[in-house]
Amino acid sequence: MSEVITRRHLLRQLVGGGALVLGAPLLGPGLTTGAQLLAQDAPAAAPFAPSLWLAIDAQGAVTIVTHRSEMGTGVRTCLPAVVADELGADLARVTIEQALGDEAYGSQNTDGSRSVRRFLQTMREAGAAARLLLERAAAQTWSAPLERCLARDHAVHLAGSERRLGFGELVALARTLPAPKRAELRFRPAAELRYVGKAFPSKDAPAIAVGKARYGLDVRLPGMKFACVARCPVYGGALASHDAAEALAVPGVEGVVVLPPFEPPHRFQALGGVAVVATNTWAALEGRRKLKLEWEPGPNASYDSRAFRQELLEAVRTAGVVVRERGDVPSALEAAAKRTSAEYTTPLLAHAPMEPPCAVARYSPKLCEVWAPTQNPQADQATLASALGLPPEQVRVHVTLLGGGFGRKSKPDFSAEAALVSRAVNAPVQLVWTREDDLRHSFYHAPAALRLEGGVDAAGKLTAWQARTAFSSIGSTFVAGQKVPNAGELRLGFIDLPYALEHLRLERGEASAHVRIGWMRSVCNIFHAFAAGSFTDELAHLAGRDPAEFLLEAIGPARQIELEEGVEYDNYGEPLEVFPLDAGRLRGVVERVKERAWGRKLPAGHALGIAAHRSFHAYVAVVVEAAVDDEGRVRVPRVDLAVDLGQVVNLDRVRAQMEGSVVFGLSLALRGEITAREGRIEQSNFHDYPVLRIYEAPREINVEIVASEAPAGGAGEPGVPPVAPALANAIFKACGQRLRDLPLRPAPRR
Repeated sequence: MSEVITRRHLLRQLVGGGALVLGAPLLGPGLTTGAQLLAQDAPAAAPFAPSLWLAIDAQGAVTIVTHRSEMGTGVRTCLPAVVADELGADLARVTIEQALGDEAYGSQNTDGSRSVRRFLQTMREAGAAARLLLERAAAQTWSAPLERCLARDHAVHLAGSERRLGFGELVALARTLPAPKRAELRFRPAAELRYVGKAFPSKDAPAIAVGKARYGLDVRLPGMKFACVARCPVYGGALASHDAAEALAVPGVEGVVVLPPFEPPHRFQALGGVAVVATNTWAALEGRRKLKLEWEPGPNASYDSRAFRQELLEAVRTAGVVVRERGDVPSALEAAAKRTSAEYTTPLLAHAPMEPPCAVARYSPKLCEVWAPTQNPQADQATLASALGLPPEQVRVHVTLLGGGFGRKSKPDFSAEAALVSRAVNAPVQLVWTREDDLRHSFYHAPAALRLEGGVDAAGKLTAWQARTAFSSIGSTFVAGQKVPNAGELRLGFIDLPYALEHLRLERGEASAHVRIGWMRSVCNIFHAFAAGSFTDELAHLAGRDPAEFLLEAIGPARQIELEEGVEYDNYGEPLEVFPLDAGRLRGVVERVKERAWGRKLPAGHALGIAAHRSFHAYVAVVVEAAVDDEGRVRVPRVDLAVDLGQVVNLDRVRAQMEGSVVFGLSLALRGEITAREGRIEQSNFHDYPVLRIYEAPREINVEIVASEAPAGGAGEPGVPPVAPALANAIFKACGQRLRDLPLRPAPRR
């Protein structure tokens, strides 16, 4: 089936078949039922692929659409669970459908820890509206007061009696009723919720556990070919010449396709290169190996990551542009009883998801379909439309499960490659990236340098803080040559420093980009939190104070932090009156983790470090226990973490995300480093870009989720930033070495 399926087409099919359909997204002043959107009959054979939140058929089967991508966070279950709770449906009896890429859903970008934060209320409204229609239908059927008709357990019950009507029995009448307005909706109190705020399993887990779940590489289409691409090893380089004779001699290789280079700015375009197309993956890879290629390396051929680190340090050693200022920092530093400064650096990092990028594309002049493990199907749709010269409505994006993403799979260059090759060979194509491709042609997390200066008074209290930051900007992805970080990057743990300081000065420098720079899990919070959390510990030791007590004093009393007039701060795209900078919540998680883990008795050679950070509207404090042996090897036996992220949908998933954040953060802190020489990335696989192995992971990770009535914040990213500084602080106390560069590598003690 290759016809374009529109929302109206699907609504006709569902409602024509006797289903109650709730149109979405619910962004207008009222709600709309599917019946009110009908214009004419539709072909009976139209496939069932709803691009709506909710449908209930005449048999009572409930289908809930998830429009975000599942990559281990549990979002494919969490958002439908919110609908099911408000509806009164049994989640075990709900079918979850993955949405196609469609702007009708609002943002589908599963990134920035926004899925629950942005769509919790929308899902509540969808469930509550459907419930109200069903209860009204039951009230009419029974000639009973509406308030006595209560939906629960997949049926509407008449209070004070044993009468009940299943959802399916009410659909025919419910779909003829007027749409309820927002003001008419009533949401269930917390005591009535079956799922939200509790722990419940992912509906994808059984299929994943037995190998039945479908990921990007599992997609198969009739007549499908397999392809891989040889790309210039230097970003921005171009193909000078190629000889495919030996590649074409490989059994199974059917052809090669020269892909055009990208046009600056690169955005999410395919990088260009030479694709080898074959009847199987092995033949495609072997054919690529036998290509004879000459490259023109281009302007980044001299890029050396080690030399660039020195450029970043020079950038923060000179005055930058002030982005936030309070008081008189120079005078306060001069008057301080003790003062110190320190420089911190972090390297290029790669996302390295367990599943490298891949996509299946099937092109025709009137429709291009792609099946991909994408975090952002609308970006795929727009990128493919541009690459192919098609209108967006002629690009259909099917989202598979993702074997990890961390931000890499929100950039659909790999989908564009698949589509371009499919068009060239006039057949469906599965485009495969190897691990080596992934590490050498990524959208890298920016390298950074920070310089901090601070002072304490005679009582050991923090009195002044000055910080400068310089890093390659994500903006260079969208504006060629951009060197200045944007406000969205500076708000990630830099501008929003939460300390109660009379004297504060924050500056930014400039930095170029010689590789593709993209967002990675936690983004700029990684290096900003590392520097701030480490320097706070340095100041505590300078003052002769307990680091946890010093941190609490620096945060100051519970309050909503107000930034100075003129400070550009977008607060993760949310209004400050809804998601304020709340020092009390940050204090709260520090106090909780301090009570649980700080100051406890440790084995000889072990030590504790503490750090805290706010990001993505969540507040996290971490205590890391570390031990360093005489060879400089670091072990982390235990990590304690407290998180306040506001309203929680699924306790189990939040706990898992925090545990995963600890392992992710430790991997970055101890192992993460991508280097480049002569413009070429030197790492290729997990042997030289290792992640934490099972035997290296903490034996014990304790997560406390703080009960909170605040609006829902993020869960996927906030646990990462404080891990590295807490570990660095623990290493210092364990062996006396103050490490200011990631990855953390203590020197052997001889």
